[in-house]
Amino acid sequence: MEWVLAEALLELSRDPRVLLRTLCQGEASAERVETLHFLLQRLEDEAARGGGDALPEAAREVAAGYLVPLLRRLRARPAGAPDADPPAPSRRRLLRAAGAALRTCARLAGGSPLAAMLAEEALRDLRAAGAVPGLEGGAEAAVEVLAAVGPCLRPREDGPLLQRVAEAALALALAGDGEAAALAAGRLLPALGRGGGAALRAVWGGLVAPSGPGRVGPRLQVLSALAERLLPAPGEREAGPDARRCARFWRTVQAGLADAEDALTRKQARYLLQRAAEVSAEVSAEQGVPCTCGSGEANGPSLFWWSEEKKEELLKFWENYILIMETLEGNQIHVIKPVLPKLNSLFEYAVSEETGRWLLHPSWHLCVYKRMLESENKILAKEGVTHFLQLYETKVLPFSPELSEFIVGPLMDALSESSLYGRSPGQQIGSGSPLGLKLQRFLAAYVSLLPEELKSIFLLKWIRKMSSRQWCAVPILFLSKALASVPRCKALGLEGLLALRGVLQCTMATHQILLRGAAQCHLLHAAMNLVDVEEVSLSDISAFLMSLRQEESLGRGTALWTELCDWLRVNESCFGRPSTCGSLGLQETCSLNAYVKSLVQEYIRSPAWETGENGRMPDWAEARLVALMVLLAVDVEGRKVQHSERQRTQNVLRLFLEPLLDALAKLGSNAYLPLRKTDRCLQALVTLLRTCSPKGASARDDAVPPLLQDLVASTTESISSFLLRRLTMNELSSVADLDRCHLYLQVFAELAGLPGKRGERGSPILRIIAPLRNASIRHLQDTDSGLVPTLGRQVQRAVSMAALAAVCEVCAALDQTPELQLDTPDAGPPEQLLAALPLGQRLQKPQPEEQSSLLEEPASSPGWGRIAAQYVHDQWACLAFLLKTHRALPPASEGALLDPVLPALQTPAQTLQAALAALTVLPSDRVLPVFRCMKLLVPQLLASSEPVCIEAFDMAWKIISTLSNTQLVFWSNLKAFVQFVFDTKVLTIAAKIKGQAYFKIKEIMHQMIEMSAVKTGVFNILVTHCCQSWVVPAPEVSQGSFSNAADYSELLLEACVFGTVFRRDQRLIQDVQAFIENLGHECAANVVIEKLSSHTFSTKREDRYVRVCAVKFLCLLDDSNASHKAFVEDLAIKLLEKEALVSSSRTRCYVNSQQHRVQNRVWQTLLVLFPRFDQNFLNRIIDKIFQAGFINNQASIKYYIEWIIILILHKFPQFLPKFWDCFSCGEEHLKTSICTFLSVLSHLDIITQNLPEKRLALRQALVIALQWGFSHNFSVRLYALVALNKAWGMCKTLRMGELDALASVIESSLSQVESTPGAGNAKRNWQRIQDHFFFAAFHPLQDYCLETIFHILPRLAGLVEDEWIAIDKFAKFTDLPSGAGAHRYLSATQLRELRPGDWAQQDAGSHSGEADNRSEWTDVQKKVIPGRHAAPDADLELAFQDRAAKLGKAISRLVVVASLIDKPTNLGGLCRTCEVFGAAALVVGSLQCVSDKQFQQLSVSAEQWLPLVEVKPPQLANYLRQKQAEGYTVIGVEQTARSTALTQYCFPERSLLLLGNEREGIPANLIQQLDVCVEIPQQGITRSLNVHVSGALLIWEYARQQLGRRGAQA
Repeated sequence: MEWVLAEALLELSRDPRVLLRTLCQGEASAERVETLHFLLQRLEDEAARGGGDALPEAAREVAAGYLVPLLRRLRARPAGAPDADPPAPSRRRLLRAAGAALRTCARLAGGSPLAAMLAEEALRDLRAAGAVPGLEGGAEAAVEVLAAVGPCLRPREDGPLLQRVAEAALALALAGDGEAAALAAGRLLPALGRGGGAALRAVWGGLVAPSGPGRVGPRLQVLSALAERLLPAPGEREAGPDARRCARFWRTVQAGLADAEDALTRKQARYLLQRAAEVSAEVSAEQGVPCTCGSGEANGPSLFWWSEEKKEELLKFWENYILIMETLEGNQIHVIKPVLPKLNSLFEYAVSEETGRWLLHPSWHLCVYKRMLESENKILAKEGVTHFLQLYETKVLPFSPELSEFIVGPLMDALSESSLYGRSPGQQIGSGSPLGLKLQRFLAAYVSLLPEELKSIFLLKWIRKMSSRQWCAVPILFLSKALASVPRCKALGLEGLLALRGVLQCTMATHQILLRGAAQCHLLHAAMNLVDVEEVSLSDISAFLMSLRQEESLGRGTALWTELCDWLRVNESCFGRPSTCGSLGLQETCSLNAYVKSLVQEYIRSPAWETGENGRMPDWAEARLVALMVLLAVDVEGRKVQHSERQRTQNVLRLFLEPLLDALAKLGSNAYLPLRKTDRCLQALVTLLRTCSPKGASARDDAVPPLLQDLVASTTESISSFLLRRLTMNELSSVADLDRCHLYLQVFAELAGLPGKRGERGSPILRIIAPLRNASIRHLQDTDSGLVPTLGRQVQRAVSMAALAAVCEVCAALDQTPELQLDTPDAGPPEQLLAALPLGQRLQKPQPEEQSSLLEEPASSPGWGRIAAQYVHDQWACLAFLLKTHRALPPASEGALLDPVLPALQTPAQTLQAALAALTVLPSDRVLPVFRCMKLLVPQLLASSEPVCIEAFDMAWKIISTLSNTQLVFWSNLKAFVQFVFDTKVLTIAAKIKGQAYFKIKEIMHQMIEMSAVKTGVFNILVTHCCQSWVVPAPEVSQGSFSNAADYSELLLEACVFGTVFRRDQRLIQDVQAFIENLGHECAANVVIEKLSSHTFSTKREDRYVRVCAVKFLCLLDDSNASHKAFVEDLAIKLLEKEALVSSSRTRCYVNSQQHRVQNRVWQTLLVLFPRFDQNFLNRIIDKIFQAGFINNQASIKYYIEWIIILILHKFPQFLPKFWDCFSCGEEHLKTSICTFLSVLSHLDIITQNLPEKRLALRQALVIALQWGFSHNFSVRLYALVALNKAWGMCKTLRMGELDALASVIESSLSQVESTPGAGNAKRNWQRIQDHFFFAAFHPLQDYCLETIFHILPRLAGLVEDEWIAIDKFAKFTDLPSGAGAHRYLSATQLRELRPGDWAQQDAGSHSGEADNRSEWTDVQKKVIPGRHAAPDADLELAFQDRAAKLGKAISRLVVVASLIDKPTNLGGLCRTCEVFGAAALVVGSLQCVSDKQFQQLSVSAEQWLPLVEVKPPQLANYLRQKQAEGYTVIGVEQTARSTALTQYCFPERSLLLLGNEREGIPANLIQQLDVCVEIPQQGITRSLNVHVSGALLIWEYARQQLGRRGAQA
């Protein structure tokens, strides 16, 4: 068409200057400039044939007078200019047309002089635009000019200019975003590069020059644009750079493959790799010249190499490699997984079998893994991690530094994702993480293969990576476990040990105590396996051990402690000497005994500068270090002989502790001992006594604790007198002294609790109780005669109150009272104590003038508010002890007087008010004594002072609800709260009066149940406490307590159905905790934390223990007890009501949903209660049970309903008529439930077991089974046949002759299904239903036990493992006794041996494992990237016009290019779509596709009415350039960083739509030539649409916009 236009213009005038001047007049527009370009091209053709001498001058005039000024105006306008400027698409079209016309003018005018002048000017504009913000539009115009005139520059004469232009263009292209950068990379640099010479060398030099970590995208864009010059085919090769031999080039390609975030950059990298492989194959075949590119490593493998001998292997390698990288773009595991076996073959090709060395650099393989690990698809990332970890299970790969860097870099980053460590489907809870096990094997294998000199470097990097970030609890656990599995080697020195200490700090970041403790155990194992003892000293080891929390991991007596002792014993003589003195200034020797002895001596020795009496307390860490090392050394010495001798142990212990014992013995007699020394000694004493207690099972045989206690006993007299003097003689007068008071009271409690000293009135520590108590009372009763409170007086008051609280605690532990050794007979100690407890009085703050010393206290001292709170806490601790000891409280009436007067107890209501006031000032970790007092006060006041009791409930609950369950005080506070609010007396009184307190207690109960959803274990404490107090375990317990169970039956109801659906991360934590617990004593954290928990929280926190507790409570009920029987019946009715409510919910009950689980638990509980149901009660509920059978339930619920119906009919055959009536309901009512009742009927032998006359029931069963055996529903027929088979077998056993008339029908029905020919679904399903556990193995009577109800049946029914309650859970839950029915816990049959399975399920995936074992895949679609490009045939345009003319159709302006599409079905559909919407032409890769039958089926003759043009894929680049020169906008359907949404794009009239390949999309080299990329907005999960669908959407949108414009014009 453009040719016709040019001819028409020449017909008007043969003088080109006239025509050119005419076109150059008027307003510049894209159409005018394009017409000018067409005319100049026509004139250039005439000039080539020898005409037009005036053309050069005319061309210069057009260039200088019209085109250059036009481009200047366009360059001068910034991007996004105001109204006078054309829109951006029109502006770009105008720029392109002007550039094309200018290029033709330059050729007509003689080329170089004009081109050089224009290039110089454009280069200046380009640099100026880059320096001024907002002038991006000027840069675009300058680039267009340079792209137009650049090819006209002479390589030799204009070499410097070409070089400067190339450098500027490269800098712009690498700068990043913007249209100018894209133009420079896509048009200018390829135009310059095609000329070769200086320009190409300048560009190449800039690309391979060392630079910073800039973005790889622009660099790859430039390389892709210059691929034809940098990677030329053999026939096109000229002297120039060869990218294949440049390491920088390959590193850029690898960065694009592995690190690029956008798909376009990755596609460009794959294109370069594909072209390099194709070019290498052709060059080696033609010239036989090998190609090698080293990696820069000494003796390292090549980044790329090629030889003719290995051509086939290399081609296969790169073909598979590119296929894998392209498949990863899909990001869908079901598409990627079939290709992964090819990744294994890549390693086979890349490693030499002869030498065992890398043939190709392993960084190529790591690019694949990086792409997988960084995927947003977590399943794909896990697959990548798993595949890499499994490498060393089957292969021995050579060492590579990059492989090590990958392991400690991207791999460990990926391993930080907790979700990777989940269980595999079908794995048992607690069986461990499959990926964690693979990680252990991998690390052990990899480190074993490393050279000895590199193990230390690698492991140090691994450990530092572990300490470089805050890890979640699960990843750090399995990384530590993997590190501990590394075979023993001397790899870590002091630096490595310090790095391990850093990892220990990372483990402390989690609140999961068990996971934290287990990680510490593994890290200690790793240290013992990997540390080179000759490189570290004992002080280094002791510092590392101090980083462990002994209360979580390193407990004495555990297996870990024993291993540590053996390790120290074996290596005792090998430890190195420290380079400097330790923290205690030790001159260390290598002997452990000498080190510990010196350690104790240095610890006890007081430095000369420590003379101040009011100095701060020493750090407890030094005391813990001394205690730890002393006990370790003693145990090491004990393990040196086969049988430890008591005398030897005593001698060693005395040797170590002699300095400490000497100092302690002088405490009472030497008043001038330095204060800091006494503090140190007492800290060491307390720590030793607490640490020496063994945590393991060998506590009985441990000789160290009694020996230590004997040694300490010799110093008790001195310590006792020292404590009494310090606590009572006003020697504690500063804030820092309160810390010392706490230390002294700890010593007091430890010494009082030593075994063998209880009850001995002559014991020195017990002898100071009375004087300590009396002195404390005197201090508290001293009113200071109205004097201003000073700091010293107030500190002494706080000390006295703390001492009284300690006395009460010691007396409670010794089962004694403060009446020990009374000194004043007229007033008993209880009265003195109560009088000394001014509950409403708080510890006043010292006056400002006295507070200067307070402000000068060390920063670590607590503030005065904390001191005052501790004072209040100690008051209530004393009162709680006295209330518990003296249970007889005063009368509740306010007017009653006591004799003698006890101010604190005269009015209980005021005391309770004082408790409420105390709760407002006490921190959460100090409220326990107040709760204990409330527990004793509220039962006495609830009937008379209900409002204040309700206020106490509210305030206490507010404190509990604001605590986090990760705080240590939460569980102890919660337990005390439950004992207070849910006390038996409180519940009884509240239920009796039915006042507001009753409803408040129920409200709190439901709030606690709700809290359990987020704080696991809360409901456990509540239900355990209530069940323990309600059940009647012994005759001395009040029988009335069980009445509370009936009054608060909602608690048991919720407990029976309790259990939340956990999030995936919560379930993972539970799985890992179960895995650690299953390790038992093998993991020391289990032993240590279990003992710690036994003091603070004995109830199991797992949610399932709530139901275990409720079930065990129900099993303890007595059938003969009327109240128990009434409670059971009431609970059963409420359970059925809850089940009906859940069933009627509109929420869809899908498998394992919360609704399904609640229904499941209801029927489980009803089965437990069934033995306690009598006939009268069943008469009330039988209809509800049958009604539940009519509901469309999940499989597990059906099994339970069927089971309970069978049991009812077996025990009470009187209900058989009601059962037969269920089959008489309408078919519409039975269509979803008849199988339930037929399943019951299949157990007819159990049902009729107690019937004296079975014949009538058998006849009825046969009639029903036969009736439903002819149902149109196949499943119903199968169930009916199972029942018929059972009933007919029983009839034949009884020889019922009256049924002979039915015999032929029954036998034929059964024989027909048995003898079904072939292996079709009918026969297969009949066999499956017969083999199903419910019909083949399940016995409703023999299998009636807790194991079947709660574990076997849920497992066989396919319930999630969260719903399985193993029978050992009932045994482990010891808070309630097992009762007389414990023998019914275990199943008596082999049902537990069966595997889950459902006859109705298809064997989907039964052969899925076969495919995974194939080494090669033949069904993977191969992607094709065009490698070379040739010019299209010259007559393509003529053929296009001729074909359109013959069809008699008007030519529209939309050209659809489908040359990259392979499948005939897609091409046929596109052909039909293009014809329907009036496209100008469809361009295909080969016209032969028209004869394909699949094409014809889809096109339905559209190809007869639509112009088809053949342009082969290698010709597309030139074809697109040609169409752009004709004014077409080339539009690609592709997702890129700068893609425009289809809904936002306005199609130009001249649009060329380029569609990509079905799998690959648009090749990278063609994307450079696109004017715009359009993408279709998506909202779903699937990544892309079919190419025909995508093309149809864009074709329709183009047609819709054009129709709209025509309508607007009309």
